[in-house]
Amino acid sequence: MISGNIQKTTSHQIVLPFYLYAALAFLSACAMLYLFTDSFHFHHFNPKTLAVVHTMALGWATMMILGASYQLVPVLIEGKLYSESLAYLSFVSAAIGIPILVYGFYVFDMGWPLRTGGILVNVAVLLYLINLGKSLLDSQSKNIHAIIVFTAMLWLLATTLLGLLLVYNFGTKILSRDSLSYLSIHAHIGIAGWFLQLVIGVGSRLIPMFLISKYTNQKLLWQVYALINLALVLFIMFDLLSLDSSLFYVPLGMVLLAMGQFGSFVYKAYQQRIRKKVDEAMQLSLLSVVMIALPLVVLLVFILVVNFFTPMGNLANVYGFLIFFGWLTAIILGMTFKTLPFIVWNKVYHKQATDQVTPNPKDLFNEGIFKISALSYLLGFVIFSIGLMARTDILLQTGALLLLCTAILYNYNVFKILLHKTKK
Repeated sequence: MISGNIQKTTSHQIVLPFYLYAALAFLSACAMLYLFTDSFHFHHFNPKTLAVVHTMALGWATMMILGASYQLVPVLIEGKLYSESLAYLSFVSAAIGIPILVYGFYVFDMGWPLRTGGILVNVAVLLYLINLGKSLLDSQSKNIHAIIVFTAMLWLLATTLLGLLLVYNFGTKILSRDSLSYLSIHAHIGIAGWFLQLVIGVGSRLIPMFLISKYTNQKLLWQVYALINLALVLFIMFDLLSLDSSLFYVPLGMVLLAMGQFGSFVYKAYQQRIRKKVDEAMQLSLLSVVMIALPLVVLLVFILVVNFFTPMGNLANVYGFLIFFGWLTAIILGMTFKTLPFIVWNKVYHKQATDQVTPNPKDLFNEGIFKISALSYLLGFVIFSIGLMARTDILLQTGALLLLCTAILYNYNVFKILLHKTKK
């Protein structure tokens, strides 16, 4: 039984559609990964790979993060969300824009599909930024977690705006260079500016909370925040000025240092936890913190290869896979079953919580199915990663099939939670 006062937060009617959309996008991306494994032998800028990457980046990771942040921001800022109407409109705009954008990449049409999809995605991000920015300004709490999240939102807008400019730049000369030369900036302000900072801002609040740990270190989090943003500014400046690639060790080193500090924060929160037993969903989320290092190691190898050996273009595919199917997917798979069950439990049982016995939120999904999906995910991730580096079709197909099984099992549990009814 869960009793007590439930904190006032965003309506489940706003939040749950994001979770549902993200789950279906993950299933779609894994299906495409299985069907298009041959495309990963080629340069990363090809229609099928771009379709998979943007389905994962926007449909899976970003939609899940938008929905979760609408639910969690009131907790971070200790206040209310400014407008649920804006939140709903941001969902509608993104939900329509993302499949149009992905279709545009799949058919490689730089005309109306990519432009229309890009505009709708930017509208959704702008509405999101206005909503959460106003919520933060109206709040009395200006803690480091909220500031990191708001900064991440600004980088998200920069990412989607630059992406839209690059699409238009293919047909009309808007930028000084060709669109392909800006892809690295577009990718990294999204990866480090949006995803990485958002995970740190929310994770540094949620991980101690779920572990029931009293550990906190505001000074360390400020250092992490400063290192990541300064590294991004330096990276953009070095890239735009076409400086020697050896200089990119500087921002990479700063991000590695920031990740080491965040890892230390999580480890100390784990050490000082009151809840000694850590469930499987939380274990997967903690594993994702370690997995952050994998794409950074690949990036380091990529820089070394470019500097001293013949460039290995396939490393870019490995790098992207480790980020979107590795680190980001691991943390989402874990955190989904720490947040979604409680949201639905609160919707179904909040009127009964004080005077009747109710199931625990974790009882709303099948734990056995979750364990199988976690195993399938880890095996699929490792096998596909090896297949990418070895360029072996059978490994790619096996890994992709295991990831598709993961997505099917994940969707089963998500739908089981969403369709849960009151048990008398």
